[in-house]
Amino acid sequence: MADTREKILMTALQLFAKDGYEAVSVRTIAEELGMTKGALYRHYKNKRDIFDCIVERMIQIDAQRAREYHMPDEGYDTKPDAYENTSLQSIQKYTIEQFRFWTEDEFACRFRKMLTLEQYRNEEMAELYSQCIVAGPVRYMEDLFRELIQKGVLKEENPRQLAVEYYAPLFLLINVFDKTGEDEGYTEILSNHTKQFMQSHVKVSGEEEE
Repeated sequence: MADTREKILMTALQLFAKDGYEAVSVRTIAEELGMTKGALYRHYKNKRDIFDCIVERMIQIDAQRAREYHMPDEGYDTKPDAYENTSLQSIQKYTIEQFRFWTEDEFACRFRKMLTLEQYRNEEMAELYSQCIVAGPVRYMEDLFRELIQKGVLKEENPRQLAVEYYAPLFLLINVFDKTGEDEGYTEILSNHTKQFMQSHVKVSGEEEE
């Protein structure tokens, strides 16, 4: 039962990433799996139920990965201490791993492509795309940088400006990767970006603000 449920979930996500959520029906998913709609309904109530499970899986994966790299796994309002205690090293490493995750992990790639396809056709998908890939990560970095500025680790600058400056290359390189499907030195470019960013914005010991 668990194996069948997983196959349905992954097949649905594959089809959603290829054709878009709206274009795929329960019948299409069932036919792709060589099963009847009735058999599929024994595992999921409807297409929306499948979609909700996909989103829930993505949330769980995201939180697990954050903990693995010593990053906050919830919003600042819920866990402010996690943001206060995150190191620059963790941020740098997590950034590189996020590029690999969004471009190499099968589930993450398909999830991202599904949202990319649907963002212009479905308001809910557009909001989810923003939360997961655009505005959400920027807000996440803004909270981290604000805490690092308050601790005197980073120079006194606008944390939102820093967040956009830091995250933009990651977002761009993920989209550039989609054109070829190969890492043409993008990981190295991103790694150099994170190092140069920290060198430019880390507050040197004893440095006085102008």
